[in-house]
Amino acid sequence: MPTFEEIYAQHAEIYDALISREDYQGNLLKTLQAIRPLTGIDVVEMGAGTGRFTRLLAPTVRSIRAFDASAHMLEVARRRLTETGLTNWTLEVAANDALPAADASADLAIEGWSFGHQTVWNPERWREEIDRALSEMKRVLRPGGSAVIVETMGTGADRPAPPSDGLAAFYRWLEDEQDFQATTVSTDYRFLNVAEADTLARFFFGDELADRVVRENMMILPEWTGVWWKQLV
Repeated sequence: MPTFEEIYAQHAEIYDALISREDYQGNLLKTLQAIRPLTGIDVVEMGAGTGRFTRLLAPTVRSIRAFDASAHMLEVARRRLTETGLTNWTLEVAANDALPAADASADLAIEGWSFGHQTVWNPERWREEIDRALSEMKRVLRPGGSAVIVETMGTGADRPAPPSDGLAAFYRWLEDEQDFQATTVSTDYRFLNVAEADTLARFFFGDELADRVVRENMMILPEWTGVWWKQLV
């Protein structure tokens, strides 16, 4: 089981294979539409990875500028997006706290499964690190724009819960100190077969969960996702 740093630097293809199996119910798009109608808006995406949200939003929005610190991940994103035939997107290498995007240039700023890594990579300074990224979100948003943060609330569990103390503290900080509203949605994985479920779960989640997947013949793996949002006045 590689570290997240290794995945983002070296394993973009298998990572993209995993996330392509998540949220087969389509709940994330429904949730985002309820928070901020997407038709005809301009979007800035942070921590875009292999372009999951980019591909999800591009068919509806006017434009989407997607940024990630990993050129390796963006190579896969570019290939997948090119296959769609859409042209309203751009991809650029950039850190979450230093976006090459103009002030007040977006109606929606969104990040997915990116900010939360700071609770592991910078356990003593994650508040400062994430606060800088939030400042970038606010900077690129127009008045009335929406900031949206999407992070995990657990894999393989019957009920949603932060999978680490660091993430729990981060989520409380968003709600109590940064005034974000929150909801939780089911974004279960649905695999083609148990062999695929074993391979992808073992790669990303480790042996214990993968052994359970095989033992219980799980082609659907429960996943919970938290969505936090805030509208700028």
